[in-house]
Amino acid sequence: MDGSAELSGSTAPLLIACALGIEKLALRSGDRSGARGPLTVLRTGMGPQSAERAVLGALGEGRLRDAVVVASGFCAGLAPGMHPGDLVVADETRHADGSTACTDTELLVKAVSRAVPGRTVHTGPLTGSDHVVRGHERAELRATGAIAVDMESAATLRSALRAGPRPVAAVRVVVDAPEHELVRIGTVRGGISAFRVLRAVLPAFFEWHRSLLLPRR
Repeated sequence: MDGSAELSGSTAPLLIACALGIEKLALRSGDRSGARGPLTVLRTGMGPQSAERAVLGALGEGRLRDAVVVASGFCAGLAPGMHPGDLVVADETRHADGSTACTDTELLVKAVSRAVPGRTVHTGPLTGSDHVVRGHERAELRATGAIAVDMESAATLRSALRAGPRPVAAVRVVVDAPEHELVRIGTVRGGISAFRVLRAVLPAFFEWHRSLLLPRR
């Protein structure tokens, strides 16, 4: 299932799922002027199991049953040349049992590029892990073709589609890259604030969301 369910002109809610409190703060404090319809920013907690429980629970509620779902927050970049503050727009998320295709990735990439001009936007597979990836694991995951890794996106999108067909996407800000290894979440090198990048990208989600609500012919 690829999440490309047809939407009518009605306003489907938008659910943005993230793991950390700092991610939720960034997403909640971004510019909401372009939002159409209800917006929920859900803090799932860290790890795939927490993401699965939180997303299935949220989508089981009546008001969010048909929500469009975006997984967002921070990630570790896998490709050489990536830098903290770069953005990753997934074309698919990967997990142990397979993969989940993202909806209208090309349109989302354009929206992200407009929302955060001057930042590099990478597109490709975003793989899941149940732990922080270091050293040789990074190279092994890169060899599979993945460009970034985090612990929640794959579980978030897989769970969203388990709850019913809907558009899904994953957009992450790189805080840890091969040449810029993160010591702790508060030390983003090169003078780049991942918090500010994540906050600035919020209007791109609204633009992508609005495009999904246009009548399909």
